[in-house]
Amino acid sequence: MASQGTKRKRDHDSSDSSIETKLTTNMIIENARQILQRVTKSSDLNDKGSRKKATIGVFGKSGEGKSSLLSAILGKLYFLPSGCFGACTAVVTQVEANLDDSNYTAEIELFSKEEWENELKDVFKDIKDESEERNEDLIEMAAEKITALYGDDADKKTLEELQNDETFAKIEPFLSISKKIISSSDLSEFTNEVASFIQHSQTSSGGWYWPLVKSVTIKIPDCHGLLENIVLLDLPGTGDCNKIRDDLWKTKLRECSSVWIVSAINRAITDRDPWGILKHCIEELGPGGKCKSINFICTKTDDINPGEYIRDQIPEDKDQKKTCILHRNNHAKTRVKEKFENSEIKKIFNTDSQFQVFTVSSNAFFDHNLNLESSETEIPKLQDDLMNFNKTINIELTRDYVNKAKGVLSLIQSGQLDNEKEKMIEMKVNEFKNNLKESLIELDKYFRSIYKDLEQHLSKGVEESVNSCVASTKKLIASNKDGRGFHKILGALCKNYGCYWSKNWDVVLDLNKSLAKHLHKNIYDDFCKIFPVTGKTGTSVQEQIDKFSIIQSDSAYTRSDILHYIQDFIIIEETKLKAALSRDIVDKKKDIYTSIQITIVHEMASCYRQAAAVRGIGSKKKMQDLLINTVDQKKGDMFEKAKMEVLKKFNNLKLDIKSTLEKELEKAIERSESQNNKKTRMDVSREIEELEGLLDHLD
Repeated sequence: MASQGTKRKRDHDSSDSSIETKLTTNMIIENARQILQRVTKSSDLNDKGSRKKATIGVFGKSGEGKSSLLSAILGKLYFLPSGCFGACTAVVTQVEANLDDSNYTAEIELFSKEEWENELKDVFKDIKDESEERNEDLIEMAAEKITALYGDDADKKTLEELQNDETFAKIEPFLSISKKIISSSDLSEFTNEVASFIQHSQTSSGGWYWPLVKSVTIKIPDCHGLLENIVLLDLPGTGDCNKIRDDLWKTKLRECSSVWIVSAINRAITDRDPWGILKHCIEELGPGGKCKSINFICTKTDDINPGEYIRDQIPEDKDQKKTCILHRNNHAKTRVKEKFENSEIKKIFNTDSQFQVFTVSSNAFFDHNLNLESSETEIPKLQDDLMNFNKTINIELTRDYVNKAKGVLSLIQSGQLDNEKEKMIEMKVNEFKNNLKESLIELDKYFRSIYKDLEQHLSKGVEESVNSCVASTKKLIASNKDGRGFHKILGALCKNYGCYWSKNWDVVLDLNKSLAKHLHKNIYDDFCKIFPVTGKTGTSVQEQIDKFSIIQSDSAYTRSDILHYIQDFIIIEETKLKAALSRDIVDKKKDIYTSIQITIVHEMASCYRQAAAVRGIGSKKKMQDLLINTVDQKKGDMFEKAKMEVLKKFNNLKLDIKSTLEKELEKAIERSESQNNKKTRMDVSREIEELEGLLDHLD
């Protein structure tokens, strides 16, 4: 029941605040729910469960220590067997907290029967290809899939023979369901059952179902503090030419709020994989994505030969191995940071907090005989990093919930009117309505100005693209010095709609990205100002939203004034509306930036399909001519379409923002007006102060 009579002061409680118990976010949520329930008989505010979790992308080849790293961070030895996390180059695997029960659970997304039949035809086409265009990488991957699933010598059979094999019948049930669930309270039992869907064995063939898998979500109990609001997402390489998996990979990459690059410490500087990822994913991580930070994690720091290292690096020491490990750790951090400073991605992630280097030993974290302190393994440091990220999100979500509850109660409190204040309320409502119109006009002016700049720079990009596209296409698809084997790469590029990434990242060809580069280059500065990854630029969309308000700065009232509660309600409605818009802006920003390349892929798609089907003598020349001629024929329209698609999506963003602000704030004004017409006599000022006290615990 709501309190009646005079309000209490927030410091009314005589207890010493310095010894007051610190409330957890869950306790704060529960207290706010109880307060709201007491007043409104309902606590449903569509709260934090409706928000998407933050995603941390984890890159690294099999054998780099990703599985051991994850097990150590979660404090569960052998949670995932070595080589399991990311062992299958094509399967996207994510790990998150199980918030429903105490079981270990795996949700396995599978190919449909039609998708697998198409995949199987492609696989056999690669395996049986005897032409000079055959691509050994594709053949190796195809054979790996077939033998993993159907057993030894399966790659020697025909498609018809395989379809009549008894193993084929065993996998039929998997293709009739879109998702398989594995759940167990026993970790060992769970790991054994899920292994065949995420692990590949080099020693035994057959019965490994990962070729049927698109993605796997593993949910772990008892890790709320680390992963309640976070998903760890293993992002394997893109050597697989299946377009479904490739599109899924790119989509997942753009969802990452942070990225972990995992590399064994002895290869951290020289290995092409991690640096290839950073080089070739700049657009997906920055302007085309939502990534705000990168952690470079050097693993296996305890794997060292002290005698060899001492001879090369440092004088002898009685605790040789530990001294060598720590010396190499510091050296690796310095070298990685130096290499990052000279990389292209530095211009996006340009502060110390946005790029950190960790040197970790998962083995030493569990095995104290390796003579490293827990802190020296840097696993606790990574755990703290993860925990703080999770805590920050939790605090944000909790504050949102309490503020929503406060908004509801402020609206109720504003209904305590006497007759002499009705006219004042009516004037205030009219002021809100006028302010809304004026603010929307100012916002429209901002968008028109930005649109004009974008159009100008896109037009320049179109001109440069038209002038250079044929030459850049010729250069990208030209043979290497001896030309041997390049026709295979070119065929794979066409098969994968313009993109070829070798398994070890040493060859990366992306014709679509090459064709889009002048458009991207000319809007890059604009884009960084309009949609910065972090911080303020003075001209960003988010800053315009943040300063948008229907409340004038000089509108101040005492806490006892009813107008204070009306204004408080409007401020809270504006705050939660801006937070929702902020998330929408990030998603739409990704769509705007990637639309250039998507338009080019769409325009070139029929050419790629036609070129991929070319076989026989002189096929390389035929594919090259087909690609060059198509680019030349389409250049007049293709880049203009890409430009117009960007402008259309940007204009749609403007319309969506303006429409959302107008509709939602009109609703808020109407609610405040209708509440006052009810003239309720419920005094909830005490409950509002209780909610404000809960908010103080979050500061």
